[in-house]
Amino acid sequence: MSSVSLHPLLDQGITKGDPSFSSGTLRCHCKSNPVEVKLGGNVLHNHACGCSKCWKPAGALFSIVAVIPREQVQVISGTDKLKIVDENAVIQRYACKDCGVHLFGRIEKEHPFKGLDFVHVELSDQKGWQEPQFAAFVSSIIEQGYKPDGMAGVRGRFKELGLETYDCLSPPLMDAIATWTAKKAGLLTDV
Repeated sequence: MSSVSLHPLLDQGITKGDPSFSSGTLRCHCKSNPVEVKLGGNVLHNHACGCSKCWKPAGALFSIVAVIPREQVQVISGTDKLKIVDENAVIQRYACKDCGVHLFGRIEKEHPFKGLDFVHVELSDQKGWQEPQFAAFVSSIIEQGYKPDGMAGVRGRFKELGLETYDCLSPPLMDAIATWTAKKAGLLTDV
């Protein structure tokens, strides 16, 4: 199972965070004039996410995303380089126009998570951020072209790491729904 690559921060095992960690800065991938976002506290609910909307580093199956109260998120440089990825999405993901990295996602509509921003602490050089706590939307990687017969290996790798995996309904039912969706989109033709 350990040969399944999920995300660079997970592939070598999980590094525990520091409960007393207090703040840090996220930076996009631009070598010069990066967008910088100051987070005024540690994050909550850090997790691996398999949805198709979250930013993932090249080659990763999952993103690592957490939430933090909106008032603790401050853009400190590069505001002019930020753009909303999808204006129609519930989570307004702000990405750098140049490198494409998502710095934070904000909910403006009435929603249970309004007031929390979604962030990727892997964009910070500081150590101590809360470690991933679980995996969400695991079946969604099928909708992006991942082969359904590899899902037991993906879930097995998360189990090795000590992370619970979550989907709506049972995993086999969610895999079936996601496989149908991927076939309909033409992403899986040989299954």
